[in-house]
Amino acid sequence: MVRNLLHRPVWRDPRAVALLMAASLTTMANATISPALPGLERLFADDPNAAMLVRLLVPAPSLSVALCAPFAGLVADWYGRRRMLLAGVMLFVFAGSAGLFLPDLPTIFASRLILGVAVALIMTAQTALIGDCFTGEDRSALSGLQISARNFGGLAFISLAGWFAAISPRLPFVIYGVAAAFLPLMWKVIVDPPRASPFPDARLDDSTPERSSWGFVFALLVLLQAVTNMIFFVMPTQLSFLFVAAGYSSPVMIGSALGILMLSGGCLALLYSRIQRATGYVGVFALGYGAMALGFLLLAHAATPLAWFVAATAIGAGYALVSPSFVTLALRLAPLRRRGLAGGVLTASVFIGQFCSPLLSTPVIATYGYEGLFRSTALLVAAMAVAVVLKGCAVGLQALKGRTPSPEQRPSVR
Repeated sequence: MVRNLLHRPVWRDPRAVALLMAASLTTMANATISPALPGLERLFADDPNAAMLVRLLVPAPSLSVALCAPFAGLVADWYGRRRMLLAGVMLFVFAGSAGLFLPDLPTIFASRLILGVAVALIMTAQTALIGDCFTGEDRSALSGLQISARNFGGLAFISLAGWFAAISPRLPFVIYGVAAAFLPLMWKVIVDPPRASPFPDARLDDSTPERSSWGFVFALLVLLQAVTNMIFFVMPTQLSFLFVAAGYSSPVMIGSALGILMLSGGCLALLYSRIQRATGYVGVFALGYGAMALGFLLLAHAATPLAWFVAATAIGAGYALVSPSFVTLALRLAPLRRRGLAGGVLTASVFIGQFCSPLLSTPVIATYGYEGLFRSTALLVAAMAVAVVLKGCAVGLQALKGRTPSPEQRPSVR
């Protein structure tokens, strides 16, 4: 019986359930109001900056997260993760639902910035807690499950927002109040782990050889994650306007397309742990970026909603395949006493990419159109997939060469 308890699936651990609830809020933070963007633009048409401000409502929380998450990581390392997580969820409810009654776009934009502070607290604490409370296969499985939680949460919230937006463009803001229902379980089961962790890998500190050069590799990982999220976030920020430009302005259809994006990602992320074990990290990144490139290429040449839905499926699946690897690799690299900082910086990189996405993609659309944007994005992601494969081959050859004895090392045959 003890053995069964020790080897139960990670998703049956109440702490894991609470952390997955927290993960579901991150997608809600940005993309939930995407189906309402055209309606909000019409609602505030008198504002001369409405076109840009409305588009920035989706990535606005990302700016606050990018600025606050590293500091939140330091606070988490100094004062613990539990209080930060609970405070973040409470602030999330307040700031997220504020757009329901605020009078104009500038104040709604300000509330979205405050929402980003809440997300910074939640994601930083959540990432650190995954590293503190789980190891090995459980940690890898939970990293995949949190992407599923984000995507399935996004599917439910964005699809619901599509129906709400058909009634009123303000109504999707009420969905942020759902986070209040998650607080009781988090309050009950989330505790700060003891400073002296019993896990084997937690005994490593900054002075050990295994962690001495973690900073440089971690920085490269952070940069790659920022670029990946910048590419992916073209979908929630620009897809609704692509539909409108093509004559499909129904919020329900827009919400359905974004829901399919989340559904495909959520389903594939459930298999992340198995795929990673079978292909390794190189295979995961190559498959994920390859699927994203295929999706964007299809968007560049498709002209029907069905083709757009297929493209969204490929992009969502590819993104869900690569995303958990950033978390698992970062937690393997970072020493125990730096996990809060690592979680904060990793969180910041996600949202830096998201915030930069519309700032870079909107001028490209203005110059080259949606086809030009999607074609160039497909080429970029394909190049990333090829680079990952070449790097993997180089590492494999180097390892193989290292196992082959040099002429001096070979025993002489007399």
